[in-house]
Amino acid sequence: MDEKQSVHLSTNMIRIEQDEFREFIGEAQIQKRVRELGTEIEQDYLGSHPIFIGILNGSFVFLSDLIRAIEAIDLEVDFYKLSSYGNEKISSGQIRLLKSIDANIENRDVLVVEDIVDSGLSLHYIRKEILKHNPKSLRFCTLLLKEEVANLEFELDYVGFRIPKQFVIGYGLDYKQLKRNLKSIYSLNQEL
Repeated sequence: MDEKQSVHLSTNMIRIEQDEFREFIGEAQIQKRVRELGTEIEQDYLGSHPIFIGILNGSFVFLSDLIRAIEAIDLEVDFYKLSSYGNEKISSGQIRLLKSIDANIENRDVLVVEDIVDSGLSLHYIRKEILKHNPKSLRFCTLLLKEEVANLEFELDYVGFRIPKQFVIGYGLDYKQLKRNLKSIYSLNQEL
């Protein structure tokens, strides 16, 4: 294998402990889709002053790029912080609220921004919490949706990518709090 090939392979593959990950969705594809979502959301909220609520920690990269893709409306940002994974690759099935929002969302247009929806437990929890505050409207945006495992009783308004059931990292998504800073999304190699 020549040097050029090995550089190419190393940039498309990473290793964490014993696990190998390969690039699944590249940076250019992510940025293109985020701009498309921004345009769609911007059109839907023209004339409104919505509040975007990110779900920490995973959504902060996506939310940051998303709001910068929106220029024609004024918006606010706040965050919930939840825990359901800990340091594992599979959700524990238990949602813990670590931080609540600070903003008053009564009679406000609210858009919840999530990095990934797999089981749907986090979104069910957040939806229930937000509805207690009587928002004017409530919509949901996720970068990634695992359709085959998501169990939602409501529709997602904006979906970046529909992906199969697999463990992914990068672009805000982590494994044991590592690799959120990757510009692309990587999938556990055995699952590709």
